[in-house]
Amino acid sequence: MTIRLKMIIALMIVGIGIIVAASWGVETMDKNNKMTDVQVSTKRETWEQRADLAQAGLLKQYWNGKMNLFDNLSPCNDLCNEKFHYWWQAHGVDTLVDAYARTGDAEYKGYLANMYQGILDRNGGVWPNDFYDDMEWLALAWLRAYNATSEEKYKEAALELWEDIKTGWNEEQGGGIAWRKPQLDYKNTPANAPAVILAARLYKQFGKSDDLAWAKKIYDWQKVSLVDPDTGFVWDGKNREGDGKIDKSWEFSYCQGVYIGAGVALYQATGDKSYLADAARTAQASKLKLTSPATGMLPSESNGDGGLFKGIYVRYLAELVLADPGQKESLELLITNADSLWKYGRDEQRVVFSKSWAATPEPAEDLSVNLSGVMLLERMAVLEKQGLLKQNY
Repeated sequence: MTIRLKMIIALMIVGIGIIVAASWGVETMDKNNKMTDVQVSTKRETWEQRADLAQAGLLKQYWNGKMNLFDNLSPCNDLCNEKFHYWWQAHGVDTLVDAYARTGDAEYKGYLANMYQGILDRNGGVWPNDFYDDMEWLALAWLRAYNATSEEKYKEAALELWEDIKTGWNEEQGGGIAWRKPQLDYKNTPANAPAVILAARLYKQFGKSDDLAWAKKIYDWQKVSLVDPDTGFVWDGKNREGDGKIDKSWEFSYCQGVYIGAGVALYQATGDKSYLADAARTAQASKLKLTSPATGMLPSESNGDGGLFKGIYVRYLAELVLADPGQKESLELLITNADSLWKYGRDEQRVVFSKSWAATPEPAEDLSVNLSGVMLLERMAVLEKQGLLKQNY
């Protein structure tokens, strides 16, 4: 079944659900005898159907067949693709892997092959660039693409990137991987926690002990250097301005997500539950600090690079829930934000998403922003498939 046909079917199902809801009345009583409209809509529409619609919207609104990449903005203006957002495209790959792994639809596999060539072409025929965190995201995406498709070229790309990433480690600031090659004394969470995820996954898949040693070494530096020992909340970086200071005021969902993912990946690679406990502690700290006490919603972190932050957070928060289904508060956070995204943060006609998951999208939205919405819906589809959302139906 083609992606376009699946979108048409999904739209028909949504339309039927709306008609039925309208005829029955959308208000029902919950267990506390309060009126609610959530139950009607969720019973008639699965998260997988929503993920199908989101992926179809992503491809329709952002895919650039001439470049074999996603446009940076939709609608795309004359200058929209002037800048090559390497790491946005890496998350585009990851999001297509989500779709292919979930559906097995060969069209998604085709888009992955196109992006493989498109990124190479735009990056001068090579995989590495100057930013270690960028390379980590692309390596993670290609490793997942290899797992999903068994195509060796994706594995080779991931391993080539990993070899370059390891050159970023040095003893400035006591260790850690640098953020970028021209600034080797600045160390941050975005360049270290994803490297742990990558190294741990490489070890789990291929059994190379050196990869596990790297994962543990980087994780230990990250935990000592950029995690609040009192709460588990994750700080962004250290020595950005050459003064040795930690950017504690930079409170980003991105940093929480990747550290949670690092703990889960190391737990999965080693069976050591202390890593899972670290991840759960950070999940709790991030919920308390970042979500609205009144609504449970994550904040808007603007467009541009910030548009991807929540998507990264929910991807790895969902990994924690999948590894430990007892993480009920994290599951509720995901459900609350996904419900709001679908109800309030979506352009129904274009099927694109907003930087605020509680507000209508702008007429033009960055690729980064839309990818975060698609990521959340893909994670919900996985949680649904694992039977973790039964209480919502």
